[in-house]
Amino acid sequence: MVSSALLRQLVVQQKAQIEKRGQYIERTIFRTLAGALGDERVLILAGIRRCGKSTLLKQLMQSSTGFCYVNFDDERLLGFHAADFEILNEVLLEVYGPSGTYFFDEIQNVEKFETFVRRLRDDGKKVIITGSNAALLSQEFGTRLTGRYKLFEIFPFSFEEYLRFRNITCRKESLYLSEEKATLIREFGRYAESGGLPEYLRNNDPDYLKTLYDNILYRDIIARYAIRRQRIVRELVGILASTITLPFTYNALKKTLGLTNAITVKEYISYLSSAYLFFELQRFDFSIRKQLTSPRKIYGIDTALCILNGFSLTPDKGRILENIVYIELKRRGSEIFYYAQERECDFVLKDKKKIITAIQVCHELTEKNRDREISGLLEAMGAFGLKQGLILTHVQEDEMAVKEKTIIIKPVWKWLLEEGVQ
Repeated sequence: MVSSALLRQLVVQQKAQIEKRGQYIERTIFRTLAGALGDERVLILAGIRRCGKSTLLKQLMQSSTGFCYVNFDDERLLGFHAADFEILNEVLLEVYGPSGTYFFDEIQNVEKFETFVRRLRDDGKKVIITGSNAALLSQEFGTRLTGRYKLFEIFPFSFEEYLRFRNITCRKESLYLSEEKATLIREFGRYAESGGLPEYLRNNDPDYLKTLYDNILYRDIIARYAIRRQRIVRELVGILASTITLPFTYNALKKTLGLTNAITVKEYISYLSSAYLFFELQRFDFSIRKQLTSPRKIYGIDTALCILNGFSLTPDKGRILENIVYIELKRRGSEIFYYAQERECDFVLKDKKKIITAIQVCHELTEKNRDREISGLLEAMGAFGLKQGLILTHVQEDEMAVKEKTIIIKPVWKWLLEEGVQ
């Protein structure tokens, strides 16, 4: 049990911290979140540690009145239990006064937190929480608050947000004016290497990335799931980071790691995915059984973290581009698969029961890879009756007609910006 005196001290200190108004980068998702404050459901902001969830929470507080706030990612709350919530509520009332909105940071650190959240919600309170473990949040809320919560996934900076961070103005005209276009291409090269984690972009300190990675690995995965074979987990992360965008099977990884059971590999990857370090991509098939048993592809949340943990000093630029495209598709809420029959297409996007888009990604279309990239895209387009396909590259731009189908070739940086710039 945590004493009321300690809770009062913590709440007062945290209140003083959030009242310090800083300069924040406008996140694309902010207006959607602000509009959702009128939604009666519990709002969840989930994403990897240090991707900007807490900052978004502070921005939402600045547009709210009659609220209270607690950050549970504080070592002084290690002994906090569900039974302490009533004491905490009394302290919040004392410090903030009557509140209609509750903001909770990293509340999944408290076991059975969902019971208190449900009680607040049933009392007509608005609750907004952040968390860095998707499985714990969905599992607990799925049990206690089915249909009463709305999840928003928060990712590191998009390229558009990165440009705002760098104080670079981007207009629609910038995509075509030579000098501004050259600036965007140069900045995209930096973004591809540095990723989008805000604090790392501020300090450019590799030690920060290493500390963040260690915190996620040990606090959110090894400690939370009581994993004894820590070396195996670290080796698995290194393998996955080195093989982003490539197909894998649990059995193959089992053999590489010297394990006897592929289920262990599957569980470990699910833990890494729940902590938003890696994502698995399934192959599309009209047969669910084949879809579930086919090799999967792996993608990392942030290119800088992938380079730190797995890539050589000269990472494959095509795979980096493909990883960036995948994360952007996730950010846009697309339902994503890859396609593979005789040839392979990197991404096919599904809307309801229909594939609506096929995308191929490569650093450069050359004489050596041209047939492979175009044939893979055409095969996917033919399989799903698509008249137009997209090839994303580093700088190439073109349009071609092949077998009565249109293929658009476009730089990744331009594709990333087209929807957002005014």
